[in-house]
Amino acid sequence: MDKRIRWLGAFLLLCFVALFVQLNNIQVIQAGSLSNAPGNPRTILASRDNPRGTIVSAGGTVLAKSVSTPNDIYRYRREYPTGSLFAQIVGFDSYVYGMNGVEGYYNKYLTPYQAPISSIKDFLASRTSTDTLRLTLSDRLQALAAKELGNRTGSVVAIDPSTGAILAMYSSPSFNPNPLAYETATKEIAAWKSYIANPAQPMLDRAWRRSYPPGSTFKIVTTSAVYDQDPKLATKSFPVLTQTPLPGTSHQLHNYAYESCGGTMAQMLPPSCDTGYSLIGLALGPQKLISEADSFGFNKRPPLDVQPAPAVSTLATLSYLQEVPSFVAFSAIGQGDDQATALQMALVGSAVANHGTIMKPHVLYDVRSPSGRVVYSYRPSKWLQATSSSTASKVADLMTKVAQYGTAASIFPSSWQVAAKTGTSQIGLHGETTDWMVTFAPADHPKVAIAVVVPRQAPSATGASIAGPIQRAMLRGIFGSTPATSSSSGSATLSSTVVSGRDRGSGSGTPRGFDGVPVMPASDTPVGPVTRRTAG
Repeated sequence: MDKRIRWLGAFLLLCFVALFVQLNNIQVIQAGSLSNAPGNPRTILASRDNPRGTIVSAGGTVLAKSVSTPNDIYRYRREYPTGSLFAQIVGFDSYVYGMNGVEGYYNKYLTPYQAPISSIKDFLASRTSTDTLRLTLSDRLQALAAKELGNRTGSVVAIDPSTGAILAMYSSPSFNPNPLAYETATKEIAAWKSYIANPAQPMLDRAWRRSYPPGSTFKIVTTSAVYDQDPKLATKSFPVLTQTPLPGTSHQLHNYAYESCGGTMAQMLPPSCDTGYSLIGLALGPQKLISEADSFGFNKRPPLDVQPAPAVSTLATLSYLQEVPSFVAFSAIGQGDDQATALQMALVGSAVANHGTIMKPHVLYDVRSPSGRVVYSYRPSKWLQATSSSTASKVADLMTKVAQYGTAASIFPSSWQVAAKTGTSQIGLHGETTDWMVTFAPADHPKVAIAVVVPRQAPSATGASIAGPIQRAMLRGIFGSTPATSSSSGSATLSSTVVSGRDRGSGSGTPRGFDGVPVMPASDTPVGPVTRRTAG
């Protein structure tokens, strides 16, 4: 009997110790994480008792604000006046699902706080205050991107190459974030389930979370690799072919519509010669090609200030390309295992436009107090040195020829001085195309770099025919009929003659955003197997 009592006492003592440890674990070790957990009712109640900060576009359009709900258990909820237009960037603040987008990334600046006491009246009045986040995105350009994409799946990214400021970043389809900020969890859950069940995946931001085979737009990287790592290939003349054998296989890689092309690299980029560029890739070898891609940001996560973080754009591994050399030929023309987001290709274009330097992409301009005082101001900074200024100038010169008489000919007025590269990747079993175009303009003093991608188009579609009109509309929306450029006289006119890349100036003064805001100086699984044909 005494033995059983001792065992019972020991067991109860162990239970007490376990209870003591768990209480300390919850109250001390996990206190912070549990207190800040999205589903904590006390945290939600505390946060909803006061308004959050406002988010506005570059032009001052309200993108997110707190509205009073006096008849609800919570005093405030979030409202998104522009609906789906900025949803994937601004994100949402949900009772059930937490925060994402700018709402999540910059939560510390949106959280209400007690303003300092500055007068006797402050002792008697409520001192809860909120700041305003101003973004770099133009509501006008964002709306234009949405209009031009229409009902098609795809995305548009426009970036200031000199600062990394995102001017527009729209993905279609999008979603309305307002149902995810309802007063009741039931409505939020119903909205979430409807979005998740939608096969069009409206909550997937295809601009920076979905990657696609970049097709011939990747030839920007391949061309840079030649100048940087094996310059003699730039002057080598490659044979005029309609198709070329792939090493280690019985297959042939052929040009779009079996067209014939060849010559030097400068002759092959404007018509986007696949056979020639595949041979360039094989001559470079996998190590040099991957090294150049890495310098442009592939295999790295772009430091964009949103949640969740952007997808990583990738190439096949070095060991795989060494084992399967035929895929080096595909990789050089942006197919095989190459995958890139629209954000990544916009950064590739901005690197060439900005003398080889990629600035950190960002959507925040500044944070201001209710009185207008600047609380925090985003300072542009360098992300990567993709290539040298000399190489960037040479590649820019070739890209202007793509727009003059290459695959992007007749899309842009010559006075616009556009540098461009088209891309058409064939994917899936039925030859559907993913259509691309990367541009920057004006070529002599670039103000904007734009990437457009439109997947799942007809087999007959090309980057020029699908992405080209969207690019033209975006540039017209930015510059009007004639983009302004620098000149010795200071006039805002363009010569009808394309200025070569080596003559691009660095500019002076304070550039301004396209809505009048001064800009400070400074994936999921790919769809189906690819086939062995691309069109520039």
